[in-house]
Amino acid sequence: MDIQRKHLPAEERRAVTVEAVIKLAAEQNPSEITTAAIASSMQLTQGALFRHFPSKDAIWQAVMEWVADHLLARVERAARNAASPLAALEAMFMAHIAFVTEHPGVPRMMFGELQRAEGTAAKQMVQTLIRRYGERLRTLIEDGKAAGELDPQLDPAAAATLFIGSIQGLVMQALLAGDTRRMRKEAVGAFAIYRRGIARTA
Repeated sequence: MDIQRKHLPAEERRAVTVEAVIKLAAEQNPSEITTAAIASSMQLTQGALFRHFPSKDAIWQAVMEWVADHLLARVERAARNAASPLAALEAMFMAHIAFVTEHPGVPRMMFGELQRAEGTAAKQMVQTLIRRYGERLRTLIEDGKAAGELDPQLDPAAAATLFIGSIQGLVMQALLAGDTRRMRKEAVGAFAIYRRGIARTA
């Protein structure tokens, strides 16, 4: 790391720290990432790291805030540019998969946070992200029903859960296989099956 990166303003230092944690999470078990490892990857001392974050939990919270902001912005932008509610759902699905492919450490951290028994700020952030995501999906599904694209008997809550669950399934299989790139190809077929299940047939 060059001298300029060692002397970044506070906000930029926080952003670089988040970037470092996500990169480390793609390479090892997130629960085993220590502040010493984070500082080492950034070529900093732990003291320098703690000048920007009071604790490891604060770092994790910042990471989850970054994930929530960037993932929701990515899928919202994809939906906004789509021609119809059903097209928006497909665009969101593919945008989400692309985000995970670019940041494979993110789902590993999210799954890890959700498994923690205690109610950390980072875990609450993940839960809030999932809730907001689900609300957006349910709105789109209602719009699709109103537009005549989707089955009028479709349960929006169940359809939203299946949408998120399909992505989680693809992510989990890719992580188990050690190849997140495969998600892009498999996402096409997975969404095709999902579309057939929710679309209006006649």
